[in-house]
Amino acid sequence: MPGKLTDTAIRNAKPGPKPQRLFDGGGMYLEISPAGGKLWRLKFRFGGKEKRLALGAYPAVGLADARDKAEAARKLLAQGVDPSAARKAEKAGEEAEAETFATLALDWFGRFRHTFTAKHGDTVMHRLKTDVFPWLGHRPVREITAPEILAVVRRIEDRGAAETARRQLQKIGQILAFAVATGRAERNPAADLRGAVPPPAKRHFAALTDSFKVAELLKDIDAYQGSHVVRCALRLAPLLFVRPGELRHAEWAEFELDGRTPLWRIPPEKMKMRRQHLVPLAPQAVAILRELHPLTGAGKYLFPGNRPGKIISENTLGAALRTLGYTSEEMTAHGFRAMASTMLNEIGWPPDVIEAQLAHAPKNAIRAAYNRAQYLSQRIEMMESWADFLDRLKASDGGKVLPLFKSKSA
Repeated sequence: MPGKLTDTAIRNAKPGPKPQRLFDGGGMYLEISPAGGKLWRLKFRFGGKEKRLALGAYPAVGLADARDKAEAARKLLAQGVDPSAARKAEKAGEEAEAETFATLALDWFGRFRHTFTAKHGDTVMHRLKTDVFPWLGHRPVREITAPEILAVVRRIEDRGAAETARRQLQKIGQILAFAVATGRAERNPAADLRGAVPPPAKRHFAALTDSFKVAELLKDIDAYQGSHVVRCALRLAPLLFVRPGELRHAEWAEFELDGRTPLWRIPPEKMKMRRQHLVPLAPQAVAILRELHPLTGAGKYLFPGNRPGKIISENTLGAALRTLGYTSEEMTAHGFRAMASTMLNEIGWPPDVIEAQLAHAPKNAIRAAYNRAQYLSQRIEMMESWADFLDRLKASDGGKVLPLFKSKSA
């Protein structure tokens, strides 16, 4: 379409105190700002409304190029297409094509950050930056293939971290599923790797379950000469048999020591299964907690660390067991759970009650809700019976100890 403007007129155009418009024809014009900027625009009507389309800045976009862009927009209008909407769709497509796995992963993490505990969230991001981003971070999301993902996972496996490899494959799959859901990828290639990565060997934590050795362990804990805070943690570990991280992060505000049924209410965000967990407190556990309270009760945590606002480290209980002479192949901080599970099953407590107290996830949500409601009274009784059993075991030096009476409901 012939226009009125010339290159000479455009070059010689000077800015004024207000924006100026130099029209070329057919709705195209050059807008000159008071600062001297020169922008090509096309004025058009679509759907009964007046609109404007940016065609670029002069001199990067010359007169001939601007006219070509305006003509292309007019052709879209003739076909019933809004050129502004077409431009936005094209730009979105270009951005989607160019988006890398790293930028997508950061967006995913920002949106799902609230579903992780603070520590787990830090771990997730650290492992992505260490194990995934160096190889996939720069890759356009739409171009990532299943073999590329498998190569990343194999590198992690090759250093002996099979469980980390499995979890990173899971995270990559979640991130790419997010890409599909948000229109930034057509499909999730991680789904093609289902069954390509063998499950890691089941990890067993070393634990003592022989009655003589358990009795000796309990006496050794009572005689522990280290920090009184650590000694209390060691004494509570066999009575509560929660996960070591749950014990270390215990807060005084979570405990109800008075009343008929003393309880520790662990909030969902601290639990592996993200459900509130109730730990009935036997009289022996309450006595230890009352002994500990004058020492740490003025603070937030039961087991504070050496630095303000911090807790004892994840290695503290294990190191205390090493001090008592138990190797990591004999007993671990996590082993108190296996010790309780094995011996309670041998005593004859129903497996479902034991599993509920261990906070293991039932196979379906309906059963989970049923267990929480149905087993609490039995768990209260079991925890008191277990504490008494440990006392009797310790007093007998590990000899024959008959299980204490259980209600018929158990």
